[in-house]
Amino acid sequence: MKKNVGSIDRIIRILFAVVVAVLFFTDVVTGTLGIVLLVAGAVLLATSFINFCPLYAILGINSCPVKK
Repeated sequence: MKKNVGSIDRIIRILFAVVVAVLFFTDVVTGTLGIVLLVAGAVLLATSFINFCPLYAILGINSCPVKK
């Protein structure tokens, strides 16, 4: 897999996942919406650690800096 997630993108994904987890576990966001956001946060966290996003690959997006 070729990396397609840049460092700023990774930071944003990790921050979003942490915020969603905190909101879910403090019962600010509950129910179906909470579960959906928690799953989305987990997916974003996983893709930030492996530096590859399948959706980016399908859409042809690359947020990594170009190496010269």
